[in-house]
Amino acid sequence: MAPTSPLLSVLRAAQVARVLAASTIGRIPLGAAPVALLLYARESLSIAAAGLLVGVYTAGLAIGGPVLARVADRFRQPPVMLLGAAVSTAGFVILAQGVPLWGALIAVLLAGLGAPPFEAGLRVLWRNLLDEERVPTAYTLDIAVQELIFIFGPLIAGAAVGLGGGVTGIYVTAGLQLLGTLWFVSTPAVRRWRGEHAERHWAGALRSGQLRLLLVAVILVGAGVGSLPVAVIDYAEWAGNRSWSSWILAAQAGGAFAGGLANIRFKVDGRRLPLLAALLGLGYIPLLLTPSSPVLMMLLAILCGFCLPPFLAATFMTVDRIAPAGTAAEAFAWVATAFSVGAAAGAAVDGVILDATSAVRAGFILSPVVILLAVPWVRPVARRVAHVTDGTDIPAP
Repeated sequence: MAPTSPLLSVLRAAQVARVLAASTIGRIPLGAAPVALLLYARESLSIAAAGLLVGVYTAGLAIGGPVLARVADRFRQPPVMLLGAAVSTAGFVILAQGVPLWGALIAVLLAGLGAPPFEAGLRVLWRNLLDEERVPTAYTLDIAVQELIFIFGPLIAGAAVGLGGGVTGIYVTAGLQLLGTLWFVSTPAVRRWRGEHAERHWAGALRSGQLRLLLVAVILVGAGVGSLPVAVIDYAEWAGNRSWSSWILAAQAGGAFAGGLANIRFKVDGRRLPLLAALLGLGYIPLLLTPSSPVLMMLLAILCGFCLPPFLAATFMTVDRIAPAGTAAEAFAWVATAFSVGAAAGAAVDGVILDATSAVRAGFILSPVVILLAVPWVRPVARRVAHVTDGTDIPAP
């Protein structure tokens, strides 16, 4: 890679590599916790309880993220993230003590509610650390690296459980989150950052009409992406070996990582959102071929993951422009919550679809349909961003 490449230019900027590495370590539980909770519950509780624990933990993430980010917007990141990490760690530790199901549900709820909002905390720093020209590259790099969380997180959790049992998986997950938090909040740029002084509103970031439209689109995209694991598991069973599902999903994450790296050389912004959403949706259509060879399916999975980072990078660039003053961290957290809610809904709906039909191909219909439905929702947002970028203005939706 040339010394003048955008990637190296961003990574060599002061403190960028540190905050990116620290936040990545702190976010590993996003990929590790579901696996750790599933394996722990299968040892000490039941298979039914396993799914319930993951669902409650995810709900805690969806609720706690925007709340913690809103408080950080008003005050500072370090005390908010440290308090959140303490609550989340306590939840994991309580769970590891072998409590009954009701206690386990409370524990994982605390673990999710307190999870530090690393995504929001990191993304509000980019404009403090980099000049305007390199900010799009930073967003894309961040999203590409995030794919590594969902590749290595489950592997780390599985290895920990294999070495020391379900309790070890829980402790390793909590330990990585705590380590990432301590490293992140000790960074000078994080300690110096202050939320923008602005008039506060009860609706916070959600008072922006453009943001609400964008969140609907993110929910739809999340539903499309979230339905894929359900469809892939059903396909792998049809192909003769459920273990193929993890390889296919890893291939999809690998495609997203490659798409993120490729996109670093292109400048993305909100004006491209409709095109990127359309390309993302179209990328899922080849999966409907459901080839009998899982290896071919892995290649198709790489294709469908390729356009996700460019879409998310453009989304975060847009949020950076349309979030009301003083709500940047909260707005970024709402995007993460919207994606998580959409993913959970997509998985649930796809499960119903597969229960209602015996056709393996039916599981792959939902993804392209709901992602393409996001296109009309982002069009007015893209027009708004285009006018603002060009120095003109149009009425907000």
